[in-house]
Amino acid sequence: MKLHYYPETDSLYMEIKPIPGAETIEVTEGLNVDLDADGRVVGFDIDQASRRLDLRTLETEALPLHSVKAG
Repeated sequence: MKLHYYPETDSLYMEIKPIPGAETIEVTEGLNVDLDADGRVVGFDIDQASRRLDLRTLETEALPLHSVKAG
């Protein structure tokens, strides 16, 4: 899973699978879900992310991580 922040649009994309989405569904205003051709979630897009989320920290709990990358 990867998090992508785009400051020019203030959007945060949470990439669940590294494949292109075939369909986007607006769950609620400012939250979209990308689905693959089989209807499985591949990512979430959050508009106005800095207004909706605290982007200053990132915390995880009980994730079976094999590596952590920052960049």
